[in-house]
Amino acid sequence: MTTSHDTDERLIEKGRKLFAQAWRFTHASPSIASLPPMSGQIEIAFAGRSNVGKSSLINALTGQNALARTSHTPGRTQELIFFEGPDYAPLRLVDMPGYGYAAAAKTKVASWTKLIHQFLLGRASLARVYVLIDARHGLKEVDQEIFKTLDRSAVSYQLVLTKADQVKPPELAARIAETEAALAKHPAAFPQVLATSSRSGTGMPELRAAMARLLEERGA
Repeated sequence: MTTSHDTDERLIEKGRKLFAQAWRFTHASPSIASLPPMSGQIEIAFAGRSNVGKSSLINALTGQNALARTSHTPGRTQELIFFEGPDYAPLRLVDMPGYGYAAAAKTKVASWTKLIHQFLLGRASLARVYVLIDARHGLKEVDQEIFKTLDRSAVSYQLVLTKADQVKPPELAARIAETEAALAKHPAAFPQVLATSSRSGTGMPELRAAMARLLEERGA
């Protein structure tokens, strides 16, 4: 008999193997017209406010410190950045421009925002979006706008709290509970919130396992 614990351990190991090999940058798209062709791979995107730690999370996920370009300057990522694993890996990762960065020129913010929403609504190979939320600050109004787009797109999404190591355990538990309560209003959202830290590695095995489960569900 296979138990839930056995399944969890199996998926964690499968997720570890998925990211044990070298990943590489393959494409940068400043517009929908310049997107790479859909080649049968499943795509998983990472969205979030500027400076929430998307690039750091991708680096921690893959175990490659310099794969995704990180910066202390919000708004640095201005394109859709695609990463692929070994040739046999049926998965692409997409680092999306950060949203909600008010210090940039309004025309740039409008352009990034349009690119984000068009991609979320119109990419058939996009199987899941992980929306990153800074555990220190919780949900903001600008996050709710992304949730509405994702609800319309019928793409499943899950919230990932970043920088969890910078929050005391009782405060983190409360942040997870309030975030999960807010998600109850959104039909396309996973009810469970993952807490992660790119610095300590907390939550990375569980995030990899979630992706391994998705690949199984998609028959990949």
